[in-house]
Amino acid sequence: MTSTSVTDDLDTAGPADLAQRIRTAILGGDFAPHQRLIEADLSERFSETRAAVRTALLTLAGEGLVERLPNRGARVRAITVDEAIEIVEVRVGLESLCARKAAENIEDDDIAVLRELRGDIEDAVRSGDLVEYSRLNQELDRRVRELSGHATAMQLLERLRAQSARHQFRLAFHPGRATQSAPEHIAIIDAIISRDPDAAEVATRAHLAGIVRVLRTTT
Repeated sequence: MTSTSVTDDLDTAGPADLAQRIRTAILGGDFAPHQRLIEADLSERFSETRAAVRTALLTLAGEGLVERLPNRGARVRAITVDEAIEIVEVRVGLESLCARKAAENIEDDDIAVLRELRGDIEDAVRSGDLVEYSRLNQELDRRVRELSGHATAMQLLERLRAQSARHQFRLAFHPGRATQSAPEHIAIIDAIISRDPDAAEVATRAHLAGIVRVLRTTT
């Protein structure tokens, strides 16, 4: 009985883990937009069965990262700038909700972590390390979502952010963007550690509005 249960857990965990590994490869730029995702190649690369690869690709297609082509398999879906803008507009409500909840839920230990992250963001911008700055932004987003404790918003945001991740990464390297967005991120942190839900929501909405403005200049 116990052995059957363990096997079932492994069987259900495998495809999810593989989907995450392929997702990471796509978001990391290992696969370009419109690039074909050949099951045999992915099977060899990730040391998984073709059936597991097929299941993972179906999961990623449901997230909008991959598109299925009739009789041609799958390829990386290219997200247009207009789509990226729409995604950010949808994120406004969800992320401002998470920021409010984070400000309401934050504990003293969490405040210490966010203060350290705040300093790291300032250091990255000061030194011009845009790759590190982009990573820290993602870390901040993740921590705010976790602090919110809002499972539904977290799940929806994971899917939305995955679809627009390429555009988000490029924004970090947009001329002057880091010096503009860093104070926005710091305002969000300061509002949350001050346990001020209203200020956290306002700061989050202002930050995302800035992203939309920059994206519109790239169309």
